[in-house]
Amino acid sequence: MWTELVTALPGPAVFQPPASEASLLSCATALGHPLPADLAALLRESNGIEGEYGAGLIWSAERIAAENITLRRDEELARLYMPFDPLLFFADAGNGDLFALLPGLGRPDVFAWNHEDDSRTWVAPNLAKYLEWWLSGRITL
Repeated sequence: MWTELVTALPGPAVFQPPASEASLLSCATALGHPLPADLAALLRESNGIEGEYGAGLIWSAERIAAENITLRRDEELARLYMPFDPLLFFADAGNGDLFALLPGLGRPDVFAWNHEDDSRTWVAPNLAKYLEWWLSGRITL
């Protein structure tokens, strides 16, 4: 479903081989919570999707774990920004800004985190709309 959805959208997309269940479990364990169902389903089809110029349209399970752990544990970042613990970053905009879900709320909404002013802005009602709107240019950062 996910690869078909992205393939039908404008712009290039490079799909990676599917994530293994062990990789998804390792990611969830590292994060301390399960991945949202839609994100896990997408990763089962493609363990990361690269957009134009190699941008991280969807990160791999390994990168999701690594990036979130770094952001949550870095003491310097903790002094500069609001806590990242509620956010689950899964992609980047290519300009330093990141896209995130809020799995603790049980809502599928996607937010953009602005690295310059630490704002967190709603950008899409779910992962599918994020992909559609980001690739079609409706989301601009």
